[in-house]
Amino acid sequence: MTPRREADVRIRDAQDRIEAAGNGTWAGRELGRRATLVQFSSAFCQPCRATRRILAEVAEMVPGVSHVEIDAEAELELVRELRISGTPTVLVLDADGRTVLRATGQPRKIDVIAALGKAV
Repeated sequence: MTPRREADVRIRDAQDRIEAAGNGTWAGRELGRRATLVQFSSAFCQPCRATRRILAEVAEMVPGVSHVEIDAEAELELVRELRISGTPTVLVLDADGRTVLRATGQPRKIDVIAALGKAV
């Protein structure tokens, strides 16, 4: 198995955990039919607020895309498993849960849209 595929498996396992947990900031939010924007945030992170707004806007613009926000402080095991080193961290998952993009820091809307182009 190549390192990329191993990373995909870890992301898929994490997605399964996201779907199964059903608590925290993303309670009741389903993963997207075409793609999912997963955001790891923390309470006092100013760029996380702007990232939340950008990802929500993009998710509303593109049918079948969901935005799921995860409180990094409340989900430390998941953060460690995925080696999230800072907030905001954004994962763009395709319909099969494979990661298309992983980025730390506040993204630009145009970059998120471009990543979705690879995912859908």
